[in-house]
Amino acid sequence: MHETIPEWALTADDEAQIAGLLARCFDTDFGGRSFFQTRQHLRIVHRAPGIVAHMAVQFRAMRLGSRLITVAGLGDVATDPSQRGKGLAGALLTQAIEVARQSPAEFFLLFGDRPLYAGAGFRPMRNMIKWCEMRGAVTGEIMREPAESLMVLELKGSWDETAELDLLGNLF
Repeated sequence: MHETIPEWALTADDEAQIAGLLARCFDTDFGGRSFFQTRQHLRIVHRAPGIVAHMAVQFRAMRLGSRLITVAGLGDVATDPSQRGKGLAGALLTQAIEVARQSPAEFFLLFGDRPLYAGAGFRPMRNMIKWCEMRGAVTGEIMREPAESLMVLELKGSWDETAELDLLGNLF
């Protein structure tokens, strides 16, 4: 069963299940948290009966060149290794895109390179990006370099591939 949960409505059990799922799926130490670096706005999960697949969506302002834009960002994507190949990630991504389309976001962004995203309409972009590096839960340096894994789905606007993208914060 797919479910969209606002961040504030996560139960302690939801948090523990998501944290466990992320630990099973990534080598990165999430510190026992249900999120990588910052809390999200929405979680989209699949229960069977526990949480076996997860995607998080956050909404935030960024600067594309001189223009302030509103984006939806996709992060913390995980499917339990025992549940892969069943279409769960694709189904959750479809739901996440629908959420983004209903929001004020002009663009839906993610950092990744999986064919799943291209198949859903996301396109790779090579903009110069600027962001605040995070090391676990500690603020690091301001970084600036060409994007290597930025993918964008245009929702309500046209993306400028030549403009610098300032994330106005950390990666997601």
